[in-house]
Amino acid sequence: MKVLVVDDEEIIREGLACVISWSELGLELLQPAASGEEALLRLEQERPSILLTDIRMNGISGLQLCEQAKTILPDLEVIILSGYDDFSYAQTAIRQGVSDYLLKTSPPEDIIRTVLEAKRRITERWAEKGKDVQQAREEFERKCIRWIIHGDVTEGIESLTSGLPVNKIKDHSSLGCKVFILEASGWNGPNYSSTLLLFALRNLLQDLLPSCIYLIHQQALVCLIPADYGPELPRYGTWSRLLERVESLLKCTIRLAAGRSVADLEDAHESYEDAAYALRYFPLLDDKIIDYSDIVHRKGGKNIISPEEENRLGVILLDNDPVALKAWTSQLYENLIMDPECTFETTLACLRSAAVAGHRWMDRTFRMLGSDGEIHIDSSLDADRDGFIREGTLFRYLHAIMSGYHAQVSQGPESHVDRAKAFMETVSLREVNLQHVANHLHLHPGHLSELFKKVTGRSFVEFVTDLRMKKAEELLSVSPAKLSEIALLIGYEDVKYFSRLFKKHYGLTPSDYREMRSSI
Repeated sequence: MKVLVVDDEEIIREGLACVISWSELGLELLQPAASGEEALLRLEQERPSILLTDIRMNGISGLQLCEQAKTILPDLEVIILSGYDDFSYAQTAIRQGVSDYLLKTSPPEDIIRTVLEAKRRITERWAEKGKDVQQAREEFERKCIRWIIHGDVTEGIESLTSGLPVNKIKDHSSLGCKVFILEASGWNGPNYSSTLLLFALRNLLQDLLPSCIYLIHQQALVCLIPADYGPELPRYGTWSRLLERVESLLKCTIRLAAGRSVADLEDAHESYEDAAYALRYFPLLDDKIIDYSDIVHRKGGKNIISPEEENRLGVILLDNDPVALKAWTSQLYENLIMDPECTFETTLACLRSAAVAGHRWMDRTFRMLGSDGEIHIDSSLDADRDGFIREGTLFRYLHAIMSGYHAQVSQGPESHVDRAKAFMETVSLREVNLQHVANHLHLHPGHLSELFKKVTGRSFVEFVTDLRMKKAEELLSVSPAKLSEIALLIGYEDVKYFSRLFKKHYGLTPSDYREMRSSI
C-alpha cells in the first residue's frame, strides 16, 4: 500500500518522511511531491492508496488536488494537513471527499493513527471487492477460535489448517508451536478504539513476523508462533526489543504473556491456556513479558491477612484515619507482590480476606456497643477485567466501611466510651489497661474512668474483667490450649488468679467449665 506526501515546504516533506517509519507500518512511502501539479502528473503511474497533502500551496491547492485526484483514483484516501485550524476549510474538505483533516502541529502518533485508520478503510474496501476472500478469512478465524481458544479439534488438524499458506503449516508443524497473548493500550480518545489499536498491532506484526498466525479475541491479540521462535528472533534479537520497537511505532504500551511450547498443532489450546493464566499475573509482576514457565512452579503465598494485620486494620478503622488506611492497604499489596511464591489465586484470596476483616470489625464493634446497626456501603469490591482487585478498589471499599461506621456512632461522652469499647475489641486483651486505652483516645485516664462509670454504670476495670471472662469462655469452648496459655492470652500472668475470677463469674472453675462444654 503506497503513500504520497505533497507539500511545497521541503521541511514538511522531509519531516514526514523521517519521523514516521512507514515501511514498518506496512506502507510504502513514495518520493514526496513538491506541488499539486507534480502529484497529478505522477498519480496515474504510481497509483498511491493514501495521499497526504498540504491545503495551501503555490499553484493548485490541496482541495483542488483532492478533487482532481479523485477523478483519477476514485478510491484514493486523502488526508489534509493544514497549518490553520479553520472550520470552513474542514467543511469544504469533507464535501470534496477528504478522509481526514489534521493540523501540521499534530504529534506523530496522531498522524500514524489517522494513516492506519485510512489503511484499515482501504483494506476493508479491498475485502468487500473480494467477498469470497473475506468469507474465507472469517471461516478461518472461526476455525482458529474453535481450535486455539476452545481446543476443539474434532474436525482434524488438516481441516483446521486448510486456510493457511503451506509455509505457515510447515513452520508450525515441524518443531511445534506456542501461543502468545498480547494486550495493547494507549490509544485514547473518541476516535481511537482499542479494536483499532489491535488491528494496527496485528497488521504490523504480520509484516514483521509473517510466519505467525494472528487472531483478535476478547480485546487481545492471540498469536500462534513456531516453537523455534524462542528468545532469539530474526532481525530484532529478542521479543523485548521487538515490543519496544512496535511500541515506538504505534505510540502505545504492550504486554505479552507466553504459553509453553507444544509438540503438535492439535495441542495449541494447551499453550493458549498457559498464556491466559500467565496474563493474569501482570497486576503482580512489574514486567511487560511474562512466561508461563516462570510462574508455574510458584507454591502460593498467604491467602489470608494475619491477626496482627487485622488488629492494625481495626485500629485504623476505629480512628477514622484515611491516610493510615491508605498506607495499610499499600503495605498489604507490597508484601503480597514481593513474595516470590505468591500466585494469582492466593493473592486474590488474601485481598478478599482483608475486605472480610473490615466487615468482621464492623460487626464485632456494633455487637460490643449493643447495636444492631447496618451500614450501606457505597462502594463495591468488583474485580477488574483481569479478575484482580486493584489497590484503589480495596482502599475505597474499606474506606466506605470506615465512613459508614463513623456516620452512625454516637456523639458526645458516649462516643468516647464507644470508641474505648471498640478499641478493646480490636486489640489483644494482653495490651488492655486504662492507661493504654486512654492514650489511644487522647484522654486523661481519670477522665476516661469517670466517663465509663457514668455511661455504663460499671467501672473500667469491671468492664475489662467481663470482657476477658467472655474471651476465656470462648477459648475454653473451642481451644485445647492449657489454662496458663489462655490466662496469658487474655491478660493474666497468674493462672490461679484467673481461675478465681472465672469461678466468680460462671460458678465453675475453668477446668470444670471445659469438661462441661466437651460433654455437650
